[in-house]
Amino acid sequence: MLAWTIYLSFAGALLQALLPKGKPALSRWLALLVAVVGLLLAGAGFAAGAGQGLKVIVDVPWVPSMGIHYVLAADGISLVLVLLTGLAAVAGVLFSWNIEERTNEFFAFYLALIGGVYGVFLSFDLFLLFVFYEIAIVPKYFLIAIWGSTRREYGAMKLALYSFVGSAMVLIGLLAAYTTSGSHSTGLVALAHAGLPVSFQMWVFPLVFTGFAILAGMWPFHTWAPTGHVAAPTAASMLLAGVVMKLGAYGCLRVAMVLFPHGMDPWGFAVLGIGSWRDVFAVLAVIGIVYGALVALVQTDFKFVIGYSSVSHMGFVLLGLMTLKQIGMTGAVLQMFSHGVLAGLLFAIVGRIVYERTHTRQLADLEGMHLSKRLPFAAWAFVIAGMAAMGLPGFSGFVAELQVLVGSWKADPWWTAAAGVGIVVGVAYTWRALQRAFFSDLPPSAHMHEHAHELGAITWPEIAGVSMLVAASLVVGLYPRILLDAIEPAVKTLLAGGGQ
Repeated sequence: MLAWTIYLSFAGALLQALLPKGKPALSRWLALLVAVVGLLLAGAGFAAGAGQGLKVIVDVPWVPSMGIHYVLAADGISLVLVLLTGLAAVAGVLFSWNIEERTNEFFAFYLALIGGVYGVFLSFDLFLLFVFYEIAIVPKYFLIAIWGSTRREYGAMKLALYSFVGSAMVLIGLLAAYTTSGSHSTGLVALAHAGLPVSFQMWVFPLVFTGFAILAGMWPFHTWAPTGHVAAPTAASMLLAGVVMKLGAYGCLRVAMVLFPHGMDPWGFAVLGIGSWRDVFAVLAVIGIVYGALVALVQTDFKFVIGYSSVSHMGFVLLGLMTLKQIGMTGAVLQMFSHGVLAGLLFAIVGRIVYERTHTRQLADLEGMHLSKRLPFAAWAFVIAGMAAMGLPGFSGFVAELQVLVGSWKADPWWTAAAGVGIVVGVAYTWRALQRAFFSDLPPSAHMHEHAHELGAITWPEIAGVSMLVAASLVVGLYPRILLDAIEPAVKTLLAGGGQ
């Protein structure tokens, strides 16, 4: 069932490419149909497999001479991220309902990207995972370069270059693991139990972890993220923040930490209190949390505020992984889901609902437009999304960040104290953006007089997309066990054996 999320997405992309040009409505409805069916399959797979351990879906030889198999499987972590991908896919189509230029090509690239993401989360063969990982890079480049806005060619190229550099680092590490293991298999489970030498793991772990963490927006390799988010069209921004950055975090957990667990062992010496690669990446995660929040606080472009906030929130994911505690790692996976939903919602409000009507993202221009009165739906949607992203109890972000902070406190209280600074600054940049963009009491600006016409009415796709994402965050926030019952056993198994 879950395998069809991949096949359906690629089939939809092919159909979109074959559609006659000049039929945007047909392209939209076809994309929505494919995304909705994918979400239904993901939901059914989640309901059937949550808490059931690792389930192999497909396992057939692909390149027998090298031990490469086409292996699709899912545990609780995969199921949660596949469900997130389904939600993000449907929401992205809804918020792309206004695409008129080369509509079928847009949705062809869009669905190909979704298929690649589904493939990564379900692959349990290293070669297969890497293939899907690379497939996801190509469509996102074209989505930004063709349909993007601010410095779109620069943003697309920067994102692609960072992605390929990270991929090259991962590939070197995986080839080294394959040749060193002597297991003649590229299966994740087989390599996890191959008994790779500790000295080998100590140098390969940081290489592979960094390669994946680049796509997760880890400081100081994060600069592609805000630039790419701002340049991308709304749906691509939602996918970049919602699921593509999760590919990097998922690779850090599923590949780097599982295959090379001894790479996080102490070095035997310490420099400034840092005595292992675990400490190094935890410190970089904390820096990312604080740095992203501080930079978001001084941005003048509304979309850059959300872009840097994504860097900050992804820092919690990496910090949770580095706690090596069940509660912290569970919180990291839950934060992947929560951030995917809420970042997608914030980018949709800023990039689609506000920018498409006001034609500006500058907070100084938005201040005098009194959008709380002219676009009340957008204002209150941002209030809800902003509060949820800040970690307000009752939303998914609260449970996720709380678990990460508890885990980091058990690992090193200083990590928690530093991350707490990022949370406080997060409240400040959210309130600043909210007040300036929607609830400012400044008199009408000259920019408003130029655009004093009535702003377009909120459309049904926008209402449906906002409602779906808010509901997802609320459901998880009010009843987190719906996801935790799937995540916790999978994390416990990873910690216990380094594999499945």
